[in-house]
Amino acid sequence: MRQEGARRSEVAPIELFFDLVYVFAIVQVSHTLLSHLSWLGVLEVALLFGAVWWAWNYSAWAMNWLDPSSGLVRVLNGLLMLAALGMSLGLPHAFAEDGLLFAACYVGAQVGRAAFMAVALRGHVLGKNYTNLLAWSASAGVLWLVGAFLDPTARLVVWLVALVVDVAAPRFEFRFPGLGAAPMHTWPTDPEHLAERNRGVFIIALGESILIMGFTLSELEPITVRAVVATLLGFVGLFVLWWAYFALAGQDTQASRGDASTSALRSAFAYAHALMVAGAIVVAVSIELRISHAETDPAVVLTTVGGPLVYLAGNILFLRSRTGSVARARYVAATGLVVIGVIGLVLGHTVPSLAIGLATVAVMGTLAVVTQLTSKSGSSETAV
Repeated sequence: MRQEGARRSEVAPIELFFDLVYVFAIVQVSHTLLSHLSWLGVLEVALLFGAVWWAWNYSAWAMNWLDPSSGLVRVLNGLLMLAALGMSLGLPHAFAEDGLLFAACYVGAQVGRAAFMAVALRGHVLGKNYTNLLAWSASAGVLWLVGAFLDPTARLVVWLVALVVDVAAPRFEFRFPGLGAAPMHTWPTDPEHLAERNRGVFIIALGESILIMGFTLSELEPITVRAVVATLLGFVGLFVLWWAYFALAGQDTQASRGDASTSALRSAFAYAHALMVAGAIVVAVSIELRISHAETDPAVVLTTVGGPLVYLAGNILFLRSRTGSVARARYVAATGLVVIGVIGLVLGHTVPSLAIGLATVAVMGTLAVVTQLTSKSGSSETAV
């Protein structure tokens, strides 16, 4: 454990190394979504992403209290990386033959990390807290493992319950029969360290989109002018999303100086950033669809507007958690995206897919500029 009261907001090399595994994990999530563009497929991929995110989230929080120069801590991170790699390999066929691989790696990471922390922090309040977390993770783990042996439909139901147990644990302060509760105020955190880890994983999600653009364009034969334009539009969209994010959650923004209580950080990073990263993944899928599809179909429309909408939902939760207020501009942008989506669905093939992408980029670009100007002027978040 790092020394009591010591702060180390910088992200250590072992944490950066750990996050590299999640480049592959996010690629697997987006590719799996691309190959399962149905309502059932979206639900399955959302569940799998939730598990991937929760494993990363708990690892990021654990490093708040560990010394990254410790050999045991480095070994722990190495084992967690192997577990994340196994999850990533099993993810595309998690509802088929690789269900046990995915579930076993996830449960191994969640239970193993909590057990390590409970032992490493024994005698400290965090040791007791992690004992509670271990109980929750083990309980959910039973459901994950049982679900791996069921047919796909039953597996989906059981795994949804398991994920709800995992994700809900902090909301119930890890209260467990015989162990009591572990209130959020007993989990001291370094806000800037958590912020840096989450900024990093958001950049990873955007970087995965660039990989998809490059690979998709390079595999076309021949490379058409329309595909090049779609790629350029995709890049502009990613740049706008990056700009909008860092104008909101970057260093020295109003939100980054907001409520630093552990409860607020839990909502801002554990939950809100899950939505923002998920939104970036859906944006990546929409870019590939627009590059390879000239016509507008429901999948193109729903992913093109859906990615930014999920991202904005994360924005709203993030702002409410850290500042208690949300700029009207975000609700206006969300309304604009919904209108674009409705028009795209109604007009269908009569509207080029590039037009839907351009309209979405215009909305998000305007929001990025407004957020930047608001941040610089120090205006109230509710005023713009």
